[in-house]
Amino acid sequence: MNSSHLFQPNRALGYVSNHIPANVRYIDQRRENVVITCVGRSFHVYGCNSFRLIRTGRIHPADITAIAADGFLTYVASGNQIYGWRSSVELRKTYRGHEQPVHLLLPFAKHLISIDASSLLKIWIVATQELYLEIPFANDKFEISAIVHPASYKNKILLGSAQGGLQLWNLKSCKLVHNFASFDSKVLQLEQAPAIDVIAVGLHSGKIVLLNIQYEEVVVEVQQDWGPVTAISFRTDGTSIMATGSSNGQVVFWDLEERTIVSTLMAHDDSVTGLHFLPNEPLLVTSSPDNSLKMWIFDLTDGGARLLRFREGHSAPPTCIRYHGASGRNIVSSGEDSSLRIFSTVAETLNCSLGKASYNRKASKKQKKKSEDPFRMPPIGYFTTEVTRDKEWDSIAALHQGLVQVTTWSYDKRRMGDLHLVPDAFQNKQHRKDFTVMATCLCLSHCGNFVTIGYSSGHVERFNIQSGIHRASYGSPSAHKDYVRGLSSDNLNQLIVTGAADGLLKFWSFKQPQSTVVKAPIDTLDLHEPITLMRTHRESAIICAALDDFTVVLVDLDTRVIVRRFEGHRGTLVDACFSPDSRWLITTAQDCTVKVWDIPSSYLIDHFRVSHMCTSLTMSPTGDFLATAHVDYRGINLWANKSLFTNVQLRGLKPESEAPLLDLPTAKCDEQQDGTGFPLDSAKRMELDELEDAFDEINLEYNSPPQLSSELITMSSVATSRWQNLLNLDIIKKRNRPRQALKKPKSAPFFLPTVAGLDFEFDLNAATGDKTTDNKPIDEGSRIIDLKQVDHLTPFGKLLNEAIVTEQFDKPIDYLKKLGPSMIEYEVRNLTPFNSGSGSLPVMGMFLRMIIHMFEQRKEFELAQSYLSLFLKLHGRTIVENKQLSELLPDVEEAQKTGWSVLEDKLLYGLGVVSNLRNFSS
Repeated sequence: MNSSHLFQPNRALGYVSNHIPANVRYIDQRRENVVITCVGRSFHVYGCNSFRLIRTGRIHPADITAIAADGFLTYVASGNQIYGWRSSVELRKTYRGHEQPVHLLLPFAKHLISIDASSLLKIWIVATQELYLEIPFANDKFEISAIVHPASYKNKILLGSAQGGLQLWNLKSCKLVHNFASFDSKVLQLEQAPAIDVIAVGLHSGKIVLLNIQYEEVVVEVQQDWGPVTAISFRTDGTSIMATGSSNGQVVFWDLEERTIVSTLMAHDDSVTGLHFLPNEPLLVTSSPDNSLKMWIFDLTDGGARLLRFREGHSAPPTCIRYHGASGRNIVSSGEDSSLRIFSTVAETLNCSLGKASYNRKASKKQKKKSEDPFRMPPIGYFTTEVTRDKEWDSIAALHQGLVQVTTWSYDKRRMGDLHLVPDAFQNKQHRKDFTVMATCLCLSHCGNFVTIGYSSGHVERFNIQSGIHRASYGSPSAHKDYVRGLSSDNLNQLIVTGAADGLLKFWSFKQPQSTVVKAPIDTLDLHEPITLMRTHRESAIICAALDDFTVVLVDLDTRVIVRRFEGHRGTLVDACFSPDSRWLITTAQDCTVKVWDIPSSYLIDHFRVSHMCTSLTMSPTGDFLATAHVDYRGINLWANKSLFTNVQLRGLKPESEAPLLDLPTAKCDEQQDGTGFPLDSAKRMELDELEDAFDEINLEYNSPPQLSSELITMSSVATSRWQNLLNLDIIKKRNRPRQALKKPKSAPFFLPTVAGLDFEFDLNAATGDKTTDNKPIDEGSRIIDLKQVDHLTPFGKLLNEAIVTEQFDKPIDYLKKLGPSMIEYEVRNLTPFNSGSGSLPVMGMFLRMIIHMFEQRKEFELAQSYLSLFLKLHGRTIVENKQLSELLPDVEEAQKTGWSVLEDKLLYGLGVVSNLRNFSS
């Protein structure tokens, strides 16, 4: 399903670049250079004349690992395949054959060179998509890390390795021409210098060597002190300048004649992965994993560079997004990078940054290393905006994770304000280590003059946002006895509503005559559950309160009663918003679902599910878009409201029904949508449909492997009822014992032997049996017992007995997975030879080796734990008394410890993320 009942994916905002180096090529038809950047599973094309987004590529089956381009095609490596695109949307070529992800691409005349993670070099004929040549390399001896075609060297390429060596190969004769001396450091970059025969070699140690490959002589050797060399480029406009990028975002400009540093440039907050001088122009294009693309021009008096154009987004996922203004064209967004940004839904050129939160803005500007700013404040967890006083003073108030300070921002001036709002009671305590009070929620008054702040201590304070002067306190000594998690005010500044973790919703008079303390609330409403968050629609005087039991209640601000209650989420609510006409309430929770509730009818009218949890959402004031932000995604996703451009029949849905899974929107350029941002007309839609037909060969069916990675723990797909209660079977059997004894039937009917298990199967082997022994016929009438045929082992024991020779445990594991809890307990109990006499000590040892095998494979992790627990419970004394079995226990313990350490790290990381998300919502 491509859309839900009301919303369909429209486009994504804020994606610019990632760690894949940007590629620069010249387009004859446009008569300009274009920059190709990677944004995960797609790529963007920017025109250098205006830095506009002119093309966006299609979605690939996997993340893009390499990008290259020639005069005709753009080559994109995605997983094990390479795709050749014309105009970014026309799939012309597909190259298949690699078994490992491709990480290096080089167009080579009429050929394409690709290198995968196993250092397998393949040469493709571009026109016919056929393989021309294949050269394997051993990673332990020569792991290819860089590639370049030396100018004027016909049919030759130069390869750099992780071991530090260089090799020159003739591709036509498939021979090694020359093996250069090793640099004793990983070769990260190879770049052709303007001089013939000279190649710039960038090393992991920070050394840059200009090597004459004809005579194997070092022309220039310099050392940068800012980390590994991540990119190299040369000016071609008549100036002998070489630029090198480093891992801390620094770009260094070297004068090759004087062999000195001309200047340095702090270009990015992260490593510089893309560095390109435009041909015959004093322009430099840089890209970085911090989600930015910048163009620098060299026109300063000292020959230095200044920023000419840039495109950037959040370098970390957004934490809170809100539409600002009545036009619905601007979205204010805060990110985990401590920045506050404005994204335009009309044109990407209108995006801007309000800066990063800082305790001291002036001192932060003097910091040369942006990523290590000691004055950087924690990320903004929540903010609120008002447009009434935009032109006069700060109109945005923001609270930060774990801080008691509340900062103010000016939307009109596009910068951070000077105020840090802290109550007098906390003024001298905020720098103490044992001080744990933090601001948890806030709201701006409709007039834009006051900001009310709630704290984790239960205090609620009101400040003047223009001067920062404290104006009022609510409650004596505090408004609540627990975390204040929601605040709201009405349009006329008559009421303040506070909600806290104590489950109380209190209504306060906005101000008390001749007093700065409002001692008692006007009214109190007990919701009987802790409040998670609060949202308000002031025009209709409705308050939305999300509770910790995953329900949502609507309270009428005038009558102060609950008017609606919605239930259906299966996780803690993260955010909620109203539609402009207050008919819909849109909520999202940690169950990765977004639900739309119709307030007049009290029905769920739409819902959908996404792969990554939505952390914040906001509805456009014009009702045309729903904007969402998601975990691990640095962009903002727009969903078009289908009810505005098509006939949508609203119907009630069951809140507990399964929501459809939707893909997140992708970025679109101006040439791929109309002015309103809605879907294209029928003529354009037909063109896109034709392109989709050409793209079908990319959208291959994906079959999930049994294990995604050997470094991860893989759980079993077996139902929990088959293994969860193995240790408590005796209690369950005792509880389920019938009160009356079962009556035996008078005559048992004829039956066929069956195989024990959950699946009903006849035991055909038992019916036939073996007819020969030692190639001799057996006398059916004979009563002599052949001892060779006597086998006391159970079916599971026989499989383990076979594993003594084959050392293959797949069959015993698969057999146990098919059994129910009682049969598993029966099979494990009968492994011992002492009580039942149907087992043996070697078989018990093979069971322990089977458990070790499951731990080492990191598959069926919970099954292995459950089977081992049952085995130790039933045969613990036997294992301790037997030396052969007890010697296996250290191996079992080591294998279990290794697997559990991996799982424990992932669990603790997940718990930390969930804890932080809960702090966001509070």
